[in-house]
Amino acid sequence: MNENQAREEICRIGRSLFERGHVHATAGNISVRLDDGYLITPTDACLGFLDPATLARLDAGLNQTSGDRASKTIALHARIHAAATRFDPATRCVIHTHSTHCVALTLDAPGEELLPALTPYFVMKVGHVPLIAYHRPGAPEAAEQVAQAIGRYGERGTPIRAVMLERLGPNVWHDTPAAAMAVLEELEETARLWLLNKQSALPLAPPRIEELRRHLGARW
Repeated sequence: MNENQAREEICRIGRSLFERGHVHATAGNISVRLDDGYLITPTDACLGFLDPATLARLDAGLNQTSGDRASKTIALHARIHAAATRFDPATRCVIHTHSTHCVALTLDAPGEELLPALTPYFVMKVGHVPLIAYHRPGAPEAAEQVAQAIGRYGERGTPIRAVMLERLGPNVWHDTPAAAMAVLEELEETARLWLLNKQSALPLAPPRIEELRRHLGARW
């Protein structure tokens, strides 16, 4: 995907998320790692009305070179890109939203991970989702904790595609904006199921998870 294609795809995915209620107002942001820098949605931009020409363009040192002012989360996105590519060099896109059901799960005695292994597609497409303790939006401490979590899970052989920022929302990543959006959708849908079930369903049994690993490459 070249830069022009990336610009168009960021806007297409942003519009899709907005039109289907996955983002609201000016919440959320999308970044794509280029060979020589990054594209990211501008600060306080509505993802439903993005303009490819005004997306923020930054060099590899995070110096902005064009476009509207970059989202303050670019430092976090850059840390995610750097940490995740250690375990999956194809990683190119990070999406952050304030997904309702995911955030709701962090408001009441959250644990170390957002969700148990509830469904096969959650296990296969998302995997573990470590919960990152609350920090103000844009706090460098949050970026450090996210990078540490990506490294910790990756080094034990279970690389992750998502983290959950307590009271803020998920960050997900993949090789394209469309693939990252699919991770986000599966994560939010699983959070909704967990809440509808009053957080009482039994997770998949370990033999079932092992079967998914063996046959379908599950990330659990």
